[in-house]
This record gives sequence, structure tokens and C-alpha cells, in this order.
Amino acid sequence: MLYFLILIVAVAAAFGYRYWLHRKTHENLLASTLSEHQRQIIAQQVPLSRRLPSEHRSKLEGKIQAFLNQVEFMGCNGLDVTEEMELSIAAQACLLITNSDSWYDNLHTILIYPGAFKSQQASHNGYVVTEREIVRTGESWSRGPVILSWAHSQQGALNERDGHNVVFHEFAHQLDDLSGHTNGVPNLDKSQTFGDWERVFVEAFARHVQHVQTGHKTAIDAYGAEGHEEFFAVSVELFFERPAALKRQEPEVYEQLVLLLKLDPSTWS
Repeated sequence: MLYFLILIVAVAAAFGYRYWLHRKTHENLLASTLSEHQRQIIAQQVPLSRRLPSEHRSKLEGKIQAFLNQVEFMGCNGLDVTEEMELSIAAQACLLITNSDSWYDNLHTILIYPGAFKSQQASHNGYVVTEREIVRTGESWSRGPVILSWAHSQQGALNERDGHNVVFHEFAHQLDDLSGHTNGVPNLDKSQTFGDWERVFVEAFARHVQHVQTGHKTAIDAYGAEGHEEFFAVSVELFFERPAALKRQEPEVYEQLVLLLKLDPSTWS
């Protein structure tokens, strides 16, 4: 019995030390900075990062370092993953959480295809399950991985004012999933209430669906009408790339995202 208790204590101590070491490493990385070489790559690949206010840049750099340490990038269909690819995707993913306490706890793998890729989608009608093959530019799975087309990820970053960014979109889903469900309700900031979030997004989603169904042109991508989770993701894309348009069309959605992410891109020069 004594030996059994000693074994339990030893195992618990080992797990405790491993957890402490992981947290310490993560904290050290968050406090670290990028090299000048890395900064130049990100500035070139992700022009939006150059507009980030100076008081947030050290936070972004530390989160990029922690992200690169945590996530493994894997090329698919013969793609050789380069430093530019890793830094571009990491910078875009971390822009979403630059000034918040959120972290992609469950993400450890990113799969990168050269271009759009095929994916199986299952639909249910009673007991009948139908699978069909569709072409995608990105996918986000609960607890990872994230799957991306490099061609679309790079183009989305380089054109930072068109309101479309596949990396922002898929990582908005990752943020959403941290609550335990990918349903358009992420873990809210302490300054927010579920009641306010629900009212704002449910009403905005209903307006968006009606506009899409009647052929009304909207700043928010029509794909957002597919569901509350997609509406949240396309709103995040627009929030960063065309903040004035989102603020003008759905001011309360914009304000909720400001509170959630603790950023206000409409003020960035």
C-alpha cells in the first residue's frame, strides 16, 4: 500500500512539473519578441499588421512566438511549408487574439494545401445520410486541426481591404469552439453579457438572412446566412478588413466584437 501511494505521488508530481514547465515556457514565449527578419516577412505577407497600434505590437509578437511553438504545420499534396507560410498564418491567427486573454488551447496542427482542396460533407435526412464532395479553401475542426489553402490564405492577407480572409474566418471558428460549441457564441469578455450578445447577433443574423434571400447587397458576406456560426466568422473577417463598413451596417455587432477582442480597427491609421 505504501509503495502504491508513493507511486501515485510520484506520478502526480511528474504531471504537475510538466504542467508547470509548459506554462512557464508559454509565459516566456509571450514575453519574447520576433527577429527583425521575422518582422520583415510578416510586414510583407500581412500588410494589416502594419496598421496595428504600437501599444499592441509586442503582444502580437509574443503570441506569434507562442503559436509557432505550439502548432505543427504540415504540407499536403506535395506542398513544402516555408517560413513565410508559417509566419503569415501565425500572424493572421494571432491578430484576432492580440489584446484578449483568449488562446487556441486545443489547436496543435495546421494542414496546408497548395490551393483549394476537396472535402467530404455529410447531410442527414432522417435515417438517410448523404455524403458529397465539396471544394473548400479552409476548414476548422473542433479541437483542431485547421485546414487551409495557401493560395487563398496568402491572397486574403495581401488584400487586406476586401473583407475576405480565410485565416480570420477559420480562426474565428476556433475562438467560437473554445466555449465548447461552434455556434456563434464564443467565450465572452467580462465586460459583456450573454443577453446583449444574443440579442445583437440574433437580430443581425435575421436581417442578414432576409437581405440575402431578397437579393439585397450586404457588406457582410452572404455566406453568413448559412448559420449563426458562419455569421460570426464572416463578421470577424469584415471587422478587421473593412471595419467602417461593418460599423455602418451593423453598429451593435461591431461594438460587441470590439468588447470581445478588445480591439477597434476603425481607429487604426
